[in-house]
Amino acid sequence: MFHEYRDIIVKIKAQDKYFEKLFDKHNEMDEEIVQLEKNHADQFEIEKKKKEKLKLKDDIHTAILKYKKDNNL
Repeated sequence: MFHEYRDIIVKIKAQDKYFEKLFDKHNEMDEEIVQLEKNHADQFEIEKKKKEKLKLKDDIHTAILKYKKDNNL
């Protein structure tokens, strides 16, 4: 996710614990969704998790864009 921002993500994670938690939670949810799909879990539950993960991704992207703007990148 956001491979083009890898360097920026490392910098933000080092400075912002909230961002780090968002990023880690996104990765955890990714793994959780994979497991749910492997176990043929309820589609509604999977879709709910995917929406939560997408919200986290949007929040992460917003933080990256803010960091870029604030640091003239």
